[in-house]
Amino acid sequence: MRHGAEMLVAMLVGMALLGPLWTPERVDLAALWMAASMSVPMALWMRYRGHGRIFEMCAAMFVPYLVLLVPYWFGLLDGDTVEMGGHLLMLPAMAVVLVLGRHDHGTPSTNPVIRALGDHWPAVIALAVSFDFWQTPLVPPVWTLLLCQAAYLFWGRRAPRVQLVVFSLYAVLAVAVIMASSSAGVLLIAFGWGAHAVWDLVHHVRNAVVPRWWSEFCGVFDLVIAVTILIAWF
Repeated sequence: MRHGAEMLVAMLVGMALLGPLWTPERVDLAALWMAASMSVPMALWMRYRGHGRIFEMCAAMFVPYLVLLVPYWFGLLDGDTVEMGGHLLMLPAMAVVLVLGRHDHGTPSTNPVIRALGDHWPAVIALAVSFDFWQTPLVPPVWTLLLCQAAYLFWGRRAPRVQLVVFSLYAVLAVAVIMASSSAGVLLIAFGWGAHAVWDLVHHVRNAVVPRWWSEFCGVFDLVIAVTILIAWF
């Protein structure tokens, strides 16, 4: 079950990061590119974890599309059916590979690139989640900054005073955003997200208060928001 959940997350990351890099108009090319964009990060993660049957799992991504493309080429199915059907057929195909390989125990990769990508999976997921911000920058409402710091305030029971002080500073920032002009408010919001990325870095380096995966994910996500806001503003 854990292996399957990891594969699904890797597939979603591939759809978010690799899928938009090419958007072919032809249905068959779009389907095969979708399968490839899901297979690449999944195969890298399986290699990182030392899972076996990587080739079979990648085939589980492509075969459903190839099966449906045959009737599509003969005009028996439309493009939407191919896309939706391919996604649905992947799940049982993956389940078959998982069951067949449940006793396989490989050796985790020692490749430095694969190790670096695998070790920093929270940053990769954060980049995938925030990928659309580079094309359509988002200026979150100021209360979202308070919500982010409230998470540290809840988790920060080992350092409640420090977390409370920082939360108070963000409350002051929220008031300043409300009172400032619209352009100045946008800059203050960008500053707040950038400052929170630094705060995440502090917790990540110290390995304190929150799990390191959370501080890494949150730090990259916050930094992307801050940078994309500034790019849109300038």
